[in-house]
Amino acid sequence: QVQLVESGGGLVQPGGSLRLSCAASGMMFSRYAMAWYRQAPGNQRELVARINTGNAATYHDSVMGRFTISRDNAKNTVYLQTNSLKAEDTAVYYCHATDMYREYWGQGTQVTVSS
Repeated sequence: QVQLVESGGGLVQPGGSLRLSCAASGMMFSRYAMAWYRQAPGNQRELVARINTGNAATYHDSVMGRFTISRDNAKNTVYLQTNSLKAEDTAVYYCHATDMYREYWGQGTQVTVSS
């Protein structure tokens, strides 16, 4: 049974940082492209960052230079380092995995940026 479990969300002031983690189990982690999505109230879910099996990363324009996605295949974990957070980054952040045949989602972790 595949599980993706996110952690690291919380309340942070504008300009602050959080490190999100997504621990995977029940899958051959190194064979999956991993991504972080987010969804704010009233908005569609959007792709924030993606890292493929070769460690190539892509980012949404709004987070370029502020967020960094990385993966540790030995720990079956993908990370999202979020810096210089803004109020508009407030959302539920979801972990996603795909090998082009299957896809899996985590349950989400709330990030709230507010003073």
